[in-house]
Amino acid sequence: MEPLGAVWRKSTRSAQGNCVEVSFSGETILVRDTKAGGEGATLAFTPGEWTAFTEGVRLGEFELPR
Repeated sequence: MEPLGAVWRKSTRSAQGNCVEVSFSGETILVRDTKAGGEGATLAFTPGEWTAFTEGVRLGEFELPR
C-alpha cells in the first residue's frame, strides 16, 4: 500500500537493480525495495531510529565480518 502523500527518492548508491528508496513523510521515514514496484514491504522508522541507523552505517557497524 502506498502511504498517502509519500514522495520517494532513490539512493544515489543504487546500481544494477539493487535499489532502495526512502520517503521522509512527516514524522515517519519509510524505506522500500525499488524492485518491488511499490508493492513490497515498507520499513518505517521514527526520526530517532533513522538517525541511529544512518549513524551506524557511517560508523561501519553493519559491515560483514572478514
